[in-house]
Amino acid sequence: MSWLSGLPTLWRGRQAAAEGQYRPGPYALSGGWLSASAGRYVNWWQSGHSLQPYGESSAMVEACQAAYSQTVGMLPGDHWRGLANGGRDRVTTSALSRILRRPNDYQTASDFLMNMTRRLYQSGNSYAYALRNNRFEIVELHLMRDGQPQLAADGSIHYSLGGNEIIEQRTDLSEPVPARDVLHVRLHTPRHPLQGESPILSAALDLSMYNTALQQQITFFVNQARSSFILGTDQPMNADQNDALREKLSQRIGGLNEGLPLVLSNGLKPYPLTTSAVDAQLAELLKMSAANVALAHRIPLQVLGLGETTYASTEILNQAWLSSGLGFVLNHIETAFDQLFNLKGYPEEYTELDTKALLRSAYRERIEGLSRGVISGIYAPDEARNLEDLPSVPGGVGEQPRVQQQVVPLAYGANMQPPPANPQPPDNQDNTDAGASQGEQQQALATALAAYERERFIAA
Repeated sequence: MSWLSGLPTLWRGRQAAAEGQYRPGPYALSGGWLSASAGRYVNWWQSGHSLQPYGESSAMVEACQAAYSQTVGMLPGDHWRGLANGGRDRVTTSALSRILRRPNDYQTASDFLMNMTRRLYQSGNSYAYALRNNRFEIVELHLMRDGQPQLAADGSIHYSLGGNEIIEQRTDLSEPVPARDVLHVRLHTPRHPLQGESPILSAALDLSMYNTALQQQITFFVNQARSSFILGTDQPMNADQNDALREKLSQRIGGLNEGLPLVLSNGLKPYPLTTSAVDAQLAELLKMSAANVALAHRIPLQVLGLGETTYASTEILNQAWLSSGLGFVLNHIETAFDQLFNLKGYPEEYTELDTKALLRSAYRERIEGLSRGVISGIYAPDEARNLEDLPSVPGGVGEQPRVQQQVVPLAYGANMQPPPANPQPPDNQDNTDAGASQGEQQQALATALAAYERERFIAA
């Protein structure tokens, strides 16, 4: 990367303060972030300073980016079209459905989505170049590492793309590419509507402090020796005696004699060194910095294997993440595909990455959810079986949803059928008795039906 590409961002960062005043770093450049000490010099690259890449200097950043990219990469995508009856139909013959299965001839769908999401959180932008056939249908989608949006005089948007050695050998990308042939996914755009920024920038100070503290600790343990105990005595000792005792002690328990028991005399007593309050504060500070990085990425610490509070099940943990960071990035990628393929969007025609794959290993939670859906009449038995890749029940007996029938009036009898609305009177009674009996029966039937409706309401 040329140093000139970083200067505009550097000067914009300084001009964020009042005119003529210096703004302390770190500074976000296109290829990484520059520390505050190096940013004081305009010719920082000539002074021996260099950019620190985003996310490549922290295990927590790596864990956050891997959590997003690997999770998105494992989700299968589908092209859906809404129906008039409120349902939806999976489209399997469209260009989008083919791209979601195989974006190009050298990458799988998982490779494509994983690297696209990782690039998105590393730099705030992710680019892909679309190749079309003679019918103007997208037949290939190629992920690009670098991209730069350009705005023409008439307001049209073009992109300068690079960073894919395979497609650059097959196609001439020296000229700007129209926006209709570019899949551009971007995060928050504070500087320009077409330039996103990574959440790593919000945690730049935490990363700087974390790396500085770790480097100081490494320097301390490499360049200095620290014993696990000290020797103390009430007797006075001069400098020569201290040096002689230290040398003798090193010979007795150092080198080939390491691990041998130590015998003390003349009132010498060992005192073990424990963790000081400063070391404990440093460990707590490092822990807080790592938590801030996860907070900037909107990832629950439990997803990364950290955090004291645990969730009751994998489904609840995934729901907590889906309601925040993961749900956002999935919707962001889906709508970007909708725009590239000219879809109307949800609920008419849209792209969807299936999050049910997150419960692939949670067999118990998945089966319990399907069971409740079938019993409640939401799923038909065949629909629940098909979701588990099981065939439909032969004979079509599992096509319709069904509910349990448990609470019915006693008037239904042994046949579990409602009594007739106008029962016939017995033949041995006169008309007066028949009319009275019929009225009593109708009154009893109305009472039974009212009780039945009340029981159904209470049960519901």
